[in-house]
Amino acid sequence: MQVARATQRPGQSKEQTKLISQGIQKGIEQYKKLQKEKARAQDKRAKKAAAKKSATEDHIDQPLEHSVNRSNKLPWVLLVLSWLGFAGYFVFSGMV
Repeated sequence: MQVARATQRPGQSKEQTKLISQGIQKGIEQYKKLQKEKARAQDKRAKKAAAKKSATEDHIDQPLEHSVNRSNKLPWVLLVLSWLGFAGYFVFSGMV
């Protein structure tokens, strides 16, 4: 109402001032509603981005675990092969 009275023109009736005041209030309410919608949309986008980022990080971590498991088997396989090689060498060198 204060804004409507501040912009009141000479000869403007009380009814017109009241209508202007109501229009200003409605405009402010619409502006606030629009800002809330924008904030919600921005929050949704941020949540989607965070979820996508965490899903990507989880996906990246999984293959590393599989490669670690494979590399743990390699030393054992090499150890067994080397012992078999030594045993075979001694068996065949003793026979000749």
